[in-house]
Amino acid sequence: MTWQAWFSLSLVLGSLLVLIFSRIPAHMVMLAALAILSVTGILNPAEAFAGFSNAGVITVVVMFILAAGIHTSGGVDLLVHRVLGRPKSAGAALARFVFPVMGLSAFLNNTPLVATMIPALTAWSRRTGIAPGKLMIPLSYAAILGGTITLVGTSTNLVVDGLYQSQTGNPSLGLFSIAIVGLPVALLGGVFIVLLMHRWLPEGNSKTVFANMREFTLEVAIAHGGPLVGKTVEEAGLRHLKEVYLVEIERDGNIVTAVASEETLRGGDRLIFAGETEAISELLRIHGIVPSAENPEAKVMEQNRAERCLVEAVVSPHCSSVGQTIRDARFREQYGAVVLAVAREGERIKGNLSTIRLKAGDTLLLEARPAFVTRQRYNKDFLLVNDLQKETPRHERALLAWVILLGVMVFAAFGLTSMLNAALIGAVLMLLTGCISMQQAQRSMDMQTILTIASSFALGAALEKTGVAAVLAEHIVQFSGGQPWLMLVLMYLAVSLLTEVITNNAAAVVMVPIALAMTKQAGIDPEPFVLGIMMAASASFATPIGYQTNLMVYGPGGYKFADFLRVGVPMNLFVGLVTCSILIWVYL
Repeated sequence: MTWQAWFSLSLVLGSLLVLIFSRIPAHMVMLAALAILSVTGILNPAEAFAGFSNAGVITVVVMFILAAGIHTSGGVDLLVHRVLGRPKSAGAALARFVFPVMGLSAFLNNTPLVATMIPALTAWSRRTGIAPGKLMIPLSYAAILGGTITLVGTSTNLVVDGLYQSQTGNPSLGLFSIAIVGLPVALLGGVFIVLLMHRWLPEGNSKTVFANMREFTLEVAIAHGGPLVGKTVEEAGLRHLKEVYLVEIERDGNIVTAVASEETLRGGDRLIFAGETEAISELLRIHGIVPSAENPEAKVMEQNRAERCLVEAVVSPHCSSVGQTIRDARFREQYGAVVLAVAREGERIKGNLSTIRLKAGDTLLLEARPAFVTRQRYNKDFLLVNDLQKETPRHERALLAWVILLGVMVFAAFGLTSMLNAALIGAVLMLLTGCISMQQAQRSMDMQTILTIASSFALGAALEKTGVAAVLAEHIVQFSGGQPWLMLVLMYLAVSLLTEVITNNAAAVVMVPIALAMTKQAGIDPEPFVLGIMMAASASFATPIGYQTNLMVYGPGGYKFADFLRVGVPMNLFVGLVTCSILIWVYL
């Protein structure tokens, strides 16, 4: 191989290692790789930036708007309230929502769908007495499986299709081309979830407050000169609050534990509670209670209270504060938010709130300015699970939003126009009919995902142009003895392993040129290999960090890492077996 080939291979491997072992955001890694390839002349500017004009990438951008139109119009809520009901068992509960979620995920972006369903399922679990831990992982898995049914189900499908077009010159795969394997996998996977998964997931007791997945450590303070100063805990009405319990008081550096009802409150007392989100929200309404401030600068947050909102968020693996205490992370300065509560694996974290060391997957209750929500659309330090004071959905537009989305799918499915043009028309109609505002449309675009996808095309182009893909493909063909079925299985395993440790889009982009070179050398149809990459890139079940929706349900479900391994590894093996069997049977 030439030096350009060795350099490109080293750059790809280096990028993968950085993604695996560092918290540097994926879009920054991919943009850096693009810049290096362009500066060194391995790719010319047109080749390096081809991803930004790729039809698949542009379709991803437009689909964000369509999905947001369904979300902001209350279209998902419309189905949730009509479908869930009151099941008598955990298995019946899974059957109620798993398949509808798959259907929605086939056409909507997974992240807003799961973000909408988490609070709905949380409230539902309280009504039915079914532990949230029985519901949250199945929610994420259902959304992942649903994304494999159509070409627009996930951004990865569109990316792979875009690469397939650009590197082979073949026309785009059809909207339902992946359904030949994705639909059976989703249906069988859904049966697998409904019949078995509730038996393997943690039991939990949703009737006991402190075993509830929403048990938080909450720290507030008694306002100096406020109406609660001089009153006892009983007189202040803090002893018999529903679903919240006064654990301890920090006063002048000392801790008062097992707080008696006769304990007199003083200005500046820091009260530590445990309880549920709804109860915490009501607690902050009590006159004389203010958010606890760890430093004088944080007291600015006590002003202009009406301008702030409560937000539930999950700490992302890419958050710069992971591994730091809340005090050291300087939340007020860095994020413009105050941490009010922390939940981790369904258990209350004991001790001073400011000394809690953050971990990826922690669920935080934050008091922040509305701009915080907007910033996190672009800065993925946190995955927003529930904006407790979010805008009221336009429920009168819900049916109209569904009609527009259905029209887009019909036009694309019957070849009346391309998927991109159909999506563009749908997005314009969403805006013109008021299903979504211009501001909401702008916020819906996940710029980090878009930048990651567009810039990662450069790595795939470098592997193909320098001949690395052809060399790797030749070795795989030789190792497999020229057996197409073995090549397919090896490729599926490689993508499946990569997608568990790096982004699914990056895994797909690296493997597409290798798969295309492999099929060209072997003289076989590339389509089953392209479909296999789409399926393997989405089949990320074994870890909470492998797929964004897994991380979103990690905290709300009160899970431990081992819970994902227990149910995710069998799910990975099952989906891989079904996928490879169908592709070999139909195509090879």
